[in-house]
Amino acid sequence: MPKTFSISGQHYLFDVQTFAQVVLAAGGEDYHYALYDRTTQGVIDDVVGRVSDLGVICQTKDTAPLLNEELARVGLEFHELKRSAPRIALPKSHPMVNLPSIRLEEMEGYPYVYFDQGEDAPDHFYEEAFGAVPRDKAIACTDRASLSELVVALNGYTVTSGILVGVTDGTLLTTVPIDTDLELILGYVARIGSELSELEQKFVAKLSANLEKYASRM
Repeated sequence: MPKTFSISGQHYLFDVQTFAQVVLAAGGEDYHYALYDRTTQGVIDDVVGRVSDLGVICQTKDTAPLLNEELARVGLEFHELKRSAPRIALPKSHPMVNLPSIRLEEMEGYPYVYFDQGEDAPDHFYEEAFGAVPRDKAIACTDRASLSELVVALNGYTVTSGILVGVTDGTLLTTVPIDTDLELILGYVARIGSELSELEQKFVAKLSANLEKYASRM
């Protein structure tokens, strides 16, 4: 019987790199692995429906109560791995790029690019900190590469996890701290009471280590 292992996550590269490291180490001649980029609701649905073994999402102190309530309602629970400060991601040529920190109000007038969560998605399902803040210029997309390209092409910005891998590495984007005390809570979602398989345990351990490593670059 082939090895099976699947992860669903919001649009972060740290879970992609972790997944690749785990399945590469697992090896084997007969396996079926899967990694899915999803909306928050999509992550929840995949883990509930056993399409994926685990989900990778983020919360904030503001979104956590309602998001955890929704997870519990469908038999899931969130496990915190790392906290990080959100950052503004913007093109390296942007006029705000050399500031020591940026207040969100200073970005008014620049296009804000974010990941669409689907029609009628509640505010606590946003991937980005401050996702519910009203903006005059907002552009939704569903693809990680498209988001980066749009930010550069439109001289816009997005809000990231503060874990810099995938945002600065190999792209034309850089990040600047946001003047805020809000924290992002990064972690994984599993079915309540479930025991993690060997591959799941390795994924969680590697994800935790990677989050620590990438966060140390800030």
